Amino acid sequence: MALTREEVLHVAELARLSLGPEEIEVFTRQLNDILTYIQKLQELDTRGISPLAHVIPIFNAFKEDKVQAGLPRDLALDNAPAREEGNFVVPRVI
Repeated sequence: MALTREEVLHVAELARLSLGPEEIEVFTRQLNDILTYIQKLQELDTRGISPLAHVIPIFNAFKEDKVQAGLPRDLALDNAPAREEGNFVVPRVI
């Protein structure tokens, strides 16, 4: 199933893209190459293969949660440009 020039123009219009004549030809060829590749992938037998989120194994590198003392309030506020009653003072955001 090859895309026609008109179909590429229709998709470009839906995406609010203005394409020049050279770009239309390039995108038509590229989209047809992608569809050909997907068609080739459809021929593969994948019945025994489980779906993957990533092609390589990825593991979370989280540190173990440990309860520890936090930064003392006075030390945290030492570099604050403005503070009031032990809190940072920032401009009001509405």
